Amino acid sequence: MREADGLLVSSPEYVRAIPGGLKNAIDRLVSRDEIIHKPVALVHASHRGDDMLDSLRRVLGTVSSRFDDASFVRFPARNLDAAAVERLLEEPEHSARVERFWAGYTRFVANEWYDSR
Repeated sequence: MREADGLLVSSPEYVRAIPGGLKNAIDRLVSRDEIIHKPVALVHASHRGDDMLDSLRRVLGTVSSRFDDASFVRFPARNLDAAAVERLLEEPEHSARVERFWAGYTRFVANEWYDSR
């Protein structure tokens, strides 16, 4: 984690909340400096989970000075197997969204990384 240029977070919801394992991992990171100035963004693979995403945004915005709420992409991939997800992401509409997200996130990481030196 310390060597990563940025962090992408993707998580299912658990009873409309952040799963305990992810919250514990974030809590462990915040007691050190790995996440505090790390560029962080969200990816979500479901049409549901808005309550969890709101909580996760609040937590990540608190623990990282470089959480980018604008770097977010969501796909309706809930309950799809790996082959179906691959087909979904190959569709022109979704592949274009992946490219736009990745380009924006890469710029965000590069700019924030440069600023943090």
